[in-house]
Amino acid sequence: MSDFFQGMGMLGRAFRLLFRSRRLLLLSSLCAVLTAVALVGLGILLYRYAPGLLESLWPRPVSWYGRAGWYTALVLAALVAWVVGANVVPPLLVTPLQDPLSEATESECDGPNTALSSASFLRGLTTGLLHTLARLALLLLGLAVLLPLNAVPGIGSVLFTVLASLWTMLWMAAEHLAAPMTRHLYPFAEVRRMLRERRALCLGFGAGVYVLLWVPILNTFFLPVAIIGGTLLYRGLRAAGNLPPPPDAIASQGTLGTPGRTK
Repeated sequence: MSDFFQGMGMLGRAFRLLFRSRRLLLLSSLCAVLTAVALVGLGILLYRYAPGLLESLWPRPVSWYGRAGWYTALVLAALVAWVVGANVVPPLLVTPLQDPLSEATESECDGPNTALSSASFLRGLTTGLLHTLARLALLLLGLAVLLPLNAVPGIGSVLFTVLASLWTMLWMAAEHLAAPMTRHLYPFAEVRRMLRERRALCLGFGAGVYVLLWVPILNTFFLPVAIIGGTLLYRGLRAAGNLPPPPDAIASQGTLGTPGRTK
């Protein structure tokens, strides 16, 4: 439990760091504008099309108790769809800002870092794209496995909402922890290992991000705060010795240590 609450506490540290740094505040404000537009757009789409989609799968009952169950299923399914959409669409919109925000977080903690070479940048960009696709595949696969629970009368939709929420929390931790790890060229297997070995810590961080999503006004800032918090979580795992040295640092040391050729 201490690990769980320590993971949630990463968001408090992220908030404090955010408001101490002008650079982080500027980048976060830009992320917040894009996130707000995405969340409002998702809400409008669900309000207009979710009832018709549910009615095509389950015709609206005539009896009052049937309609009560139908509207309950509509609300629960729409909430889960909104949460999933809020964790897929905004990150895609602010992808160009994630690495600068994560790098600025480390700079605030350690001082300016040496710029990577163009080859390292391209390698990190490719790795990041592959990681994003892998994480989205994991999220959708988990939700697809849980989706048949909605067919169970009464309790099914409630079970789906609870289990899908827990799965989304764990996925959120992977999403935001992988951002700094990808920038330092860690393989995705290391992200999975951290989720497995420090499960309570990562779940606490994911739960904090999940709860933050439901706070009015502050939810427009949740993505940049989550990126900063994920970077702080990565640094904490490094400091605790759970992660090996970053591959980009090892590669850089190897390049600097290679003797030059003579004619």
